[in-house]
Amino acid sequence: MMAAHSSQSEGQFGGRVYVLAILTLVYTFNHIDRQILLILIEPIKAELEISDSLIGLLTGFAFAAFYATFGIPIAIWADRGNRRNILSLALAVWSGMTALSGLAQNFWQLLVARMGVGVGEAGGTPPATSIISDIYAPKERAFALGIYTSGIGLGILAGFAIGGFVYQAFGWRVAFFVAGIPGLLLAILVRLTLREPKRGAVEQRESASQASSLGETLAFIGGQSSFLWLLAGCSMICISANAFLAWTPSHLQRAYEVGPADIAIPLGLLIGGVGSIGAILLGRVCDRLSQRSLAWRPLMIAICAALALPFAWMFLNAETINMAYAWNLVPSLIGLIYASIAYTASQELVGLRMRAFASAFMLFCLTLIGIGGGPTVVGWLSDHFAASGHEMPLRSALEIMLILNLLSVFALLMSARTYTRDVARAAQVN
Repeated sequence: MMAAHSSQSEGQFGGRVYVLAILTLVYTFNHIDRQILLILIEPIKAELEISDSLIGLLTGFAFAAFYATFGIPIAIWADRGNRRNILSLALAVWSGMTALSGLAQNFWQLLVARMGVGVGEAGGTPPATSIISDIYAPKERAFALGIYTSGIGLGILAGFAIGGFVYQAFGWRVAFFVAGIPGLLLAILVRLTLREPKRGAVEQRESASQASSLGETLAFIGGQSSFLWLLAGCSMICISANAFLAWTPSHLQRAYEVGPADIAIPLGLLIGGVGSIGAILLGRVCDRLSQRSLAWRPLMIAICAALALPFAWMFLNAETINMAYAWNLVPSLIGLIYASIAYTASQELVGLRMRAFASAFMLFCLTLIGIGGGPTVVGWLSDHFAASGHEMPLRSALEIMLILNLLSVFALLMSARTYTRDVARAAQVN
């Protein structure tokens, strides 16, 4: 019997490994269903006759608004209820709506389906990260959440592969069916094989019988300056990262005159495969460094954000597609670490029964600002530059996003100044 009880988190290592593996698989499906649209933008755009601005709305704000808004009440529910059941239900909803995306006959029908995906996915990460924090101690938490975050990369890899090759063989509509239907089976597996862990047991902390009120939780977060600075820094990175994630397939197809199937595997391996390896390895490095000082949590993101800048610029201006892939190696390797550390921070900087809400609050801001803003702004800028006669309007729009990476470094350095103090303060709150 595979369970996530506190006794397993301390003694029976296989139990918590199974839980982490299942939660990572769920997160992989989360991103398969979210990212498969990206590799299919060009054929969908052509068939449904929609502009870059509307594509940006479809991949950005329309999804993000529902994902972010529903994440808050679902997280409050998760801090009070059974997180496994919430996760299973959410997985079933977003998988079903992904499959329905394949039936869309126009932009508005596809928009409604993608909003449904956003509603379902809102119930994914808050309960999952809360569960992981109850079975992995602080000294190994960034590593565990790095493994969980690798689901982003694995989902991108699988989503790009499914989208590219199923599209080539059967069309873009079938690709949505292939991506969505298996998630319904996984939802049943989650419901039947996971158990609800005891809150705080791995840290030998007793959870309060009642969760803090919304006002109390927000007031506590507002007093954690390291949380707010880290949130600001990660939000700026998230805008840039999601702009690149949403538009890189289209940039490559337009700049080098290739099709979805031509870039599916190389781009999936880069963003997905290399990104997953980076999230796990850098999560381990972060845990090691954090044993000396917890300030390494935000410092690790700051270093990676600064390092990615020149490589991302060269990627956009590469003369050949193979050179573009080569320049994208470094940004892909370090591109997911901000997410795993943001999840780690959202668990360390608040009380036990604030964790699901803190994760959702972090996601609310990252999603609404990052996922909502990045693709939408780039789509609008691309149409603007095209109307102004730019030769490569999409590339010009993506170049502007890199300014945010530079600005994020300052915010993350500010977070590092008080991070250790704020973790100690949170440890006094149950």
